[in-house]
Amino acid sequence: MPTLTYQERRTELETYFDRTAAEAWSRLTSDAKVSRIRATVRAGRDRMRRTLLGWLPDDLAGRRVLDAGCGTGALAVEVARRGAHVVAIDLSPTLVALARERAPRDLGAGRVEFLVGDMLAPGLGRFDHVVAMDSLIHYRARDVVRVLGGLAARTERSLVVTFAPKTPALALMHAVGRLFPRGNRAPSIEPVGEATLRRLFEAEPELDAWRPGRTERIASGFYTSQGLEIVGA
Repeated sequence: MPTLTYQERRTELETYFDRTAAEAWSRLTSDAKVSRIRATVRAGRDRMRRTLLGWLPDDLAGRRVLDAGCGTGALAVEVARRGAHVVAIDLSPTLVALARERAPRDLGAGRVEFLVGDMLAPGLGRFDHVVAMDSLIHYRARDVVRVLGGLAARTERSLVVTFAPKTPALALMHAVGRLFPRGNRAPSIEPVGEATLRRLFEAEPELDAWRPGRTERIASGFYTSQGLEIVGA
């Protein structure tokens, strides 16, 4: 089976999250009642969001933060409440519209600018911190590292991101998912071994001035993701 390029996968994700899964994603990221399986995913995502937020300073006054793949905006709002100017970007116009609708008007000294587009767009400018929660898990390891290099080139302080760890359970789900016709399934998650990711990380020129920091795996039912902090070397 041919491997999708970064651009092909980006287009696939845009279509999926903006059309096929928009309603389901809206419910998952709200307080609405969901199935037991989706409840485990919601709980896992909540834990991961708290983890990534815990790796950012409590006081972000005067700093610019990129929320790369903001979805419905929950993380962006929490970062703005710490005083940051948050640029929250996502491929899906539907999810960005929902994020704008849900965002509270009063964020104190912080603010959120919601945008539709590519997290790598040069016009977004430079940032103090970048957060990418579960927005890179559908890309091949080499593409993930290239994206991290591109983001790091315009980041001053830290990146906090997630990747799909290569566990037996995730590998099995990945393999089984490929048996279904493409039109009947979500874009696949691309599990990657941490050793492989670190090897590619060390070989990426744009990441020469950076090193992996804290890491934590969150497993909650049907949700498994690994947070990674990237800081200046």
